[in-house]
Amino acid sequence: MKPATPVLLALLGALTLTGCATDATTAPGDDPRGALSLPTTERGKDDLIDTAQQVLVERCLAGRGLTLRQALSGRDGSSERDHRLQAALFGAGRSELSVTLATGYTVTGHTDGCLAAAQRELYGDQSLWFRSRVVVNNLRAEAQQRMDRDPDYHAARSRWTRCVTPSDGPRPERPDPAVSVRCARASGLARLRARLEPALLNRVRADRRDQLTTYQRLRSRALQRAAALYAARTVPVHRQKGSTTS
Repeated sequence: MKPATPVLLALLGALTLTGCATDATTAPGDDPRGALSLPTTERGKDDLIDTAQQVLVERCLAGRGLTLRQALSGRDGSSERDHRLQAALFGAGRSELSVTLATGYTVTGHTDGCLAAAQRELYGDQSLWFRSRVVVNNLRAEAQQRMDRDPDYHAARSRWTRCVTPSDGPRPERPDPAVSVRCARASGLARLRARLEPALLNRVRADRRDQLTTYQRLRSRALQRAAALYAARTVPVHRQKGSTTS
């Protein structure tokens, strides 16, 4: 059996697909579709949405004559098949979606792949979900950029750099951890970072309130859709075996 190619392994990792969501339960004797409880933890909610996304992606791939698991196991593997799988998963050609962040980076995406189709099914508006998710996922990076521009932080970083630089040579690319911690305290960098980080992140969250609200609204919709899909998949199993599967 041929090993999975690095491209396909990267594709599987990018999908962040999970095995099953075990946090959702049904009330005994009730219709599982009507009695399904949503997960109570954020991890459980993420798992449920990811599982639903996996189901939808695999259905879409099957409709195109492709199977992600078989391809990753090495069956019928080829560079041409890898290319077909990548295009089927993430789309092909020019990117239809684009978001330029406050940090200056631009993130792009497609609307024609199976992943995009699954997101439309779950979130309702794939383009809106893409934009809000990209912004929300980079809130900390934006806060870090603002901190880097703070004059007091810049001065503390300069003091830290001088502290970790040996007197007889250039600053090491990776200073000794113990030295780095000592210099962070001595330079005031640690104290300043502890004060600035939460304040700047709160400010960024306030500035991106609209995107955060949209993100939460669409994620809640996806959770409801994922729960309905989970219930639909577990109904036959409940009736036949009295247990859930994923």
